Amino acid sequence: MPTRPYVALREEQIMALPTVEVLSEQLAAVSGATEVTPDAPIRHIPGVDSLDLMEWLYNFQNEHPDIPADESLFADLDDSTTMRDVYAKLVDLAPQPAEA
Repeated sequence: MPTRPYVALREEQIMALPTVEVLSEQLAAVSGATEVTPDAPIRHIPGVDSLDLMEWLYNFQNEHPDIPADESLFADLDDSTTMRDVYAKLVDLAPQPAEA
């Protein structure tokens, strides 16, 4: 048994989400951008605009209805915000596994 079970729970929670790389690929597919990498500032990715972000979010909501993600994910979007930043917010929003 792990000595710090809360760490194991957090790992389980993260595993419920696609990886940040997969989420980046999904944004590329929605937007038609040639490449979306996790650490590229979203505002500087050619081909990605606010409508693409909302379409990506809509798809995410449909695939993960248990995660209360909404447009507030992008409320503080600035010139340095990356998909990795968005992913961190999604991890925080993901429901905690029930304790036994």
